[in-house]
Amino acid sequence: MSLDQKAARVFGDDEPTHFGSGWMSGTISVFLGVMAVGAVICFYIPELLTSPEVRAVLPIPLIRTLIQLVIAFGFLLGFLSALLRKRKVLGFTGIALAMLAALGGGGNVPVEGAVQTTPVYLGLDWFLLNLLLLAVVFVPLEKVWPHRRGQSVFRVGWTTDTIYFFVSHLLVQMSTLLTLMPAQLFFDWAIHPAVQGAVRSQPFVLQFLQCMLVADLAEYTIHRYFHKSRWLWPFHAVHHSSTEMDWLAGSRLHVVDIVLTRGLTFVPLFVLGFDTGPLYAYLVFVSVHAVFIHSNVSWRFPRWVENVIVTPRFHHWHHAIEREAIDKNFAVHFPFLDKLFGTYYGPEGAWPAGYGIEGNPVPDGFAKQLVYPVRPGKRSGAA
Repeated sequence: MSLDQKAARVFGDDEPTHFGSGWMSGTISVFLGVMAVGAVICFYIPELLTSPEVRAVLPIPLIRTLIQLVIAFGFLLGFLSALLRKRKVLGFTGIALAMLAALGGGGNVPVEGAVQTTPVYLGLDWFLLNLLLLAVVFVPLEKVWPHRRGQSVFRVGWTTDTIYFFVSHLLVQMSTLLTLMPAQLFFDWAIHPAVQGAVRSQPFVLQFLQCMLVADLAEYTIHRYFHKSRWLWPFHAVHHSSTEMDWLAGSRLHVVDIVLTRGLTFVPLFVLGFDTGPLYAYLVFVSVHAVFIHSNVSWRFPRWVENVIVTPRFHHWHHAIEREAIDKNFAVHFPFLDKLFGTYYGPEGAWPAGYGIEGNPVPDGFAKQLVYPVRPGKRSGAA
């Protein structure tokens, strides 16, 4: 039994899920309860479970107030769900999580003195913040403007992708280190102060756009090679194994795929020496844009927009099951790169009929997908 099926067995029922049925309030209650419990745990072990970069910018008094509000709303919505539904598991779970967070101290957990930065830490705070912000933005967007109207928030593989999202954010220190290491260790010789000075003397907007172009050129090359290499394709096949697309589907990335793609993409950014402001702005942009282009939204952009910037329709074709779309649309930001190198595919106004890999060779589940690329017999050709 898959993790999806286990979750459905615990929380699912045959009752309606429309507005007013208690399903939505119960689901939100459980979500808020998980967020509250996680936030309270962060306050108990901040030196181990929170990242110094996030701690430095968070307004802690506001966060404490937010935790109290999340607990209150989680409890109230759980109570409402329990009143409206015959099967009370969603409501009672939300109530239990809210009470657990409240009994743990809620937003009033004391932190004695300044939090010490430890050599090794986890990014539980980073995971909670990103999950909250992205879910608040993209879940409503996908409900109001869905491309596939019948697709549930809890579509096939949602538990697997949630684990990917959790692990990649929890191990933010390791992923950051592995992203920076190749450039710092092997390309320090390529730095020229005069070149970096010229790059940094440019206006913010120009540097930002150059970051987009340089990173996209690098990622286009790496991405295409992942598809063509019989050794690398099994790692990238994990990302293409999603049969339904939404904001969470982009999180399904094998660790080898993440390390190689991000590490090599950062090399030209490091060598050129962009200023921290434009570079950080680009990192924020690419994080949100990557989620957006996987999302289940039906927005139709003017043709000129689709020619300038990658949209969900463009990237959905990259994940398409249709044979004519295989090994197409490698660009992350600029579609003209695919047009330039002969890998563009985008029939006017059309969307893919389905997603995934023919034959579904990649197994379900995070653990099985982690070892899939190194299992004997998996070094077959690319998509």
